[in-house]
Amino acid sequence: MIYLFDVNALVALGFINHEFHARVAYWVQSTISPQLASCSITELGFVRVLALAPAYGFSVAQARTLLLRLKEARTSRLAFIPDGHDASHLPGWVKSPKQITDGHLSKLASANDAMLATLDESIPGSFLIPK
Repeated sequence: MIYLFDVNALVALGFINHEFHARVAYWVQSTISPQLASCSITELGFVRVLALAPAYGFSVAQARTLLLRLKEARTSRLAFIPDGHDASHLPGWVKSPKQITDGHLSKLASANDAMLATLDESIPGSFLIPK
């Protein structure tokens, strides 16, 4: 199975002081040969969150460098899923603006024989990274 990270799960994996880092890192390390993936939205979200939130204290360049290192790490090497989906691919369960990115990532994952890996319990059909 290929697992496409959502933004929060990718940030948790890449930032050691994130409140859910241990949870995500343990899942990645304990799963036998997980195939992990990112896409434009998750990568850009990773850089944006780390550079925007004062708690993280990263510049855009530093966040980008951290992402590139994470993508090449032996334990978490990330494949890249190209994104050719537009708004017409949003699933029917998307009813509010807060669900748009989740819906998009969910459909992108399924279109690429992957599953969206998340820490969010409210995304239909996604894989909830275990506690």
